[in-house]
Formats: sequence, C-alpha cells, structure tokens
Amino acid sequence: MDLPNQAGDGSALFALEHASVGHSPAMSVIVTTPDSYDTIRQLVRALRLQTARDALEVVIVAPSAAAIRVGVADLQSFCCWRIVELGVFHTVAQAKTAGIRSATSPVVALTEDHCFPDPGWAHALIEAHRGDWAAVGPAMDNANPGSLISWADFILGYGPWFNPPRADEVDLLPGHNTSYKRDLLLAYGERLEALLGAESNLHQDLRARGYRLYLEPAAKAFHTNFTEPARWIPYLFYSGRMYAAERGRHWPPLRRAGYSAGAWLIPLVRLMRLLPGVVRTRPDLAAGVSAPLLFALIIDAVGQGVGYTLGVGRAAEKVARLEFHREARYRD
Repeated sequence: MDLPNQAGDGSALFALEHASVGHSPAMSVIVTTPDSYDTIRQLVRALRLQTARDALEVVIVAPSAAAIRVGVADLQSFCCWRIVELGVFHTVAQAKTAGIRSATSPVVALTEDHCFPDPGWAHALIEAHRGDWAAVGPAMDNANPGSLISWADFILGYGPWFNPPRADEVDLLPGHNTSYKRDLLLAYGERLEALLGAESNLHQDLRARGYRLYLEPAAKAFHTNFTEPARWIPYLFYSGRMYAAERGRHWPPLRRAGYSAGAWLIPLVRLMRLLPGVVRTRPDLAAGVSAPLLFALIIDAVGQGVGYTLGVGRAAEKVARLEFHREARYRD
C-alpha cells in the first residue's frame, strides 16, 4: 500500500511496503538507488544470501517506486520490505536519511550498491548490537583488487578496517557501511543528513556525547573501489570538501582559515598513519601503492581546504553523481 511519510525537508515521501506476519525485524538495511532496480540488483542478491535474512527489513529508497517494482519478487525472502519513493534524488545522504526515517527496526545498517556483505554479515551485526554500542561496523575487504588505484582508493577509505586482528571498541567505523541504533540517529533531527554526508563527523559527535563504537570482524563486506582517474579524482576532491565543510560548520572564521592554510600538512600526516596498516596487512603493496595513495591524499586535502574556506557548495550533489554504477559484482 502507499503510505504518506515525511522527509526532513518537508517534502512528501511515499512507501510501498510488505510486512511479514509473525515477528518484527531485528535490523533494517537501507539500500539507495538514484535510478532503477538494476543498480542495486547485485546488492539485494548478497542480502538474500544472508543467514539472518528472515530477520531483516529491506528499505529501498529510489526516485520512483515504479522503477523498483521489477525487483519485488526478490524481496520476498526478507522479514519485510518497503520502497520509499523519494522524488528527486539530490544526494546520497538525503536518500539514506529518508530510509532511516522510514525504517521500523531498532537497528539500521547503511549499504552501498557496490559493497557486498558476506552471508554472516547481518547476523554478526545484530548480535553485536545486543551490547551497549551506538554503532557497529564490519571489517572491510577489496572487491576489485586488480589495480593500484583500486588499492589506493580502498586504503584511503577503508584501510583501518582491512583484516582487523580482533573485535574491539574503536574511534571511527567504515563510512557508508556501518550500522546504528536508529533512535540515536533520529535524535539528530535536521542535522542528520549533513552528518551522513561525511560519517566520520557523525562518529566523532557520537563519541563526544559519550556513546561507544564497535568493530565486529565477524561481519565482513567487500567494497568495489574506483579504478578510473577521471571519476576518482573529482570524487576525492568533493568528498574532502564535504568533510571539512561539515566539520567546520560552527567554527569561527579565523579557525576555519587556519585549518584551510594547514591543509597541505594533511597528506603527509595521513600517509604516515595509513602506511603501517598496509605493511601489516599487505606488505607486498606498500611500495607500489605509496605514490597513488599520496596523490589521493593531496587531492582530498585540496578539497578540505576549499571546504573550510568556502563551505560545501554543491559537493554532495557532485558526489552523488559519481558514487553509483561502478564495476561491481557480488562474489559467491
């Protein structure tokens, strides 16, 4: 049935839903697509292979519910599902916020069309959330490890969570692929969308409020990374700009100017933090990946400098155009 809902910006949302009789979902999985079901077909396939699929609510956010109806048969494996019709798809954070607000379970897990969880992923996240954790993140691995650009992109985005030695409390979790207690996210109100644009800011804010984050290696996801410089470079720039703009949103102008001027230090500092993890997990890559990784860090730092100086601009919309439609395939 069509259910009116309310987006954070006051625009109307409509949800087509199916609820199973008998039990409520333990976790809602937020799936976003800027166009059609084909974009998320491989991700839904990976979700259907979850050992805990009968405990999942799948919330698909799309511009049009009609474009998703072709995949309704694939959704019958889950405890329940709903399709949230967004209208105009502006940003990924906008779509995820709509999905979170439409979800019904106490835990929500964010996903990407190009990141594929192992079959035990959902069960491990659900079990970990029985503890007093605000957020639980998975271990990450490279789904397309055939190029140095892919590895540099992966290490920059997910290096700290690549083959972690143990489950542990952490300061940060994998962006775009972490699960949260839903009520904590809803408490942010109108600010939630901006925080989801650069999730490390959300994690820092949760920790500042006294909440705890947990990394669960038993949950694992394979991320498909950029391989084409023409898409990778602007993505790095706009992502850096989004992060800095939200981080410095309430700072006085002098502090923002200071961070913008010091942005040139960021690449070397971050490179020194990332390389020990590369040596630990993949020592064979350390020499070859150093140059593309440093290049990526420089582009990100330029974006951060612009973000601190000029704010976010249209960076979120630019990222949304680059985020989807990578060469992604779920690995059996």
